[in-house]
Amino acid sequence: MTGLSKWLMIIGAIIFVIGFLSQLINIGKLPGDIIIKKGSTTFYFPIVTSILLSVILSAIFYFLGKFR
Repeated sequence: MTGLSKWLMIIGAIIFVIGFLSQLINIGKLPGDIIIKKGSTTFYFPIVTSILLSVILSAIFYFLGKFR
C-alpha cells in the first residue's frame, strides 16, 4: 500500500470514529445553535458547535506542530 492510500484510510477511519462518537455525546445541540422551524421545514445551523470544534481542532494541531 502506498503512502497516500494509507493516509486516506487513516483519515477516513478518524472521521468515522468522530462521527460515531458525536452521535453518542450529542454535541450538535449546544445553546446558541440556530434552529428555524416553519411548517414541515427545519433549518439547523450549528454556529456554536462549529466554533467549539474549530477551537478544539486548532489547539490539537497547535500542540501536534509544537511537538513535531
